[in-house]
Amino acid sequence: MAIADPIEATVAAADIPADQIPNSEFAGRANSATIERTADALRAKGYAVHVVEDGPAARELIVGLVPEGAEVSQGASETLEDIGVTKAIEESGRFDAVRPRTRAMDRTTPEGIRAMRKLGAAPDHYVVSAQALTEDGTIVVASNTGSQMAPISFGAGEVIFAIGSQKIVKDLDTAFRRIDERSLPLENTRMQKLYGVNSHVRKLLIIRSESRPGRITVVLIKEPVGA
Repeated sequence: MAIADPIEATVAAADIPADQIPNSEFAGRANSATIERTADALRAKGYAVHVVEDGPAARELIVGLVPEGAEVSQGASETLEDIGVTKAIEESGRFDAVRPRTRAMDRTTPEGIRAMRKLGAAPDHYVVSAQALTEDGTIVVASNTGSQMAPISFGAGEVIFAIGSQKIVKDLDTAFRRIDERSLPLENTRMQKLYGVNSHVRKLLIIRSESRPGRITVVLIKEPVGA
């Protein structure tokens, strides 16, 4: 079952152009062979890879991977919200959570924006999802502001990706299609509900491999989670 079906119904009811309706081609759970092939490709690149059945298993694993009391931040992610990682990081009291601190900073002054930007760019641990993952182990992250890009690409000490199997695609061209045809329409709907504005794919990060062994961990979730 595609978890975004209720959202798709809302989108269709809003009578937006057909090319903005999320493409259900990219909503289904990947088969076991595809998941294992992708996991093997990621391991071959030096990533630590865990394959779990569902969201609760992913939450337990991810929270256990972050040391007690560690500084940890995350990218804005429907996946992390859905599986409960956001709540565990920011409300459990077990970690030095960065996002509550940056939210409390003054965004109306250059000094406040500078402090928020610097704190958010280089946490010791960073948890995030991705919009697409190719079968050869290439991770693709799309963003409007680019706030996730600095910690993922270099700034964070360690990065943990939580990725539902519905995001696995054949190749990079298909990854771009998934972002445009699935992720963006769903994010537009979410942003319209929250703020009355559309989102945009202004920046893309393509991760082919990592220069620091052990820095990236990928948690592949068989159950479709997130957008």
